[in-house]
Amino acid sequence: VQLQASGGGLVQAGGSLRLSCAASGRTFSSYNMGWFRQAPGKEREFVAAITWGRGSTYYADSVKGRFTISRDNAKNTVYLQMNSVKPEDTAVYYCAADAITIATMTREYNDPLKYDYWGQGTLVTVSS
Repeated sequence: VQLQASGGGLVQAGGSLRLSCAASGRTFSSYNMGWFRQAPGKEREFVAAITWGRGSTYYADSVKGRFTISRDNAKNTVYLQMNSVKPEDTAVYYCAADAITIATMTREYNDPLKYDYWGQGTLVTVSS
């Protein structure tokens, strides 16, 4: 599967932004999907995930209550609605897809190694 993230840009602190990640292929609905981010000089970190089927969601503590992950299986797209953004949210945001293989199914949703496919990233810059 190929993933294409978009929607990044410059936003003022306290503002909102919505990221999108479009996936190719007809099996999108059977993938768990996640968003990660990487700030300059820092390691990639988990932001949010949404499961296939029930659409259960998981969030990093740092974004809980401000960010919302959702998916539209008819459009093969996963979204990340970012509200009340802060300068520390500045990072390149990556979407990722978990094909739920034997090798990855026991890993936690916040583990990058759980995900088999990655998009190219979209830059979000939050000004203070």
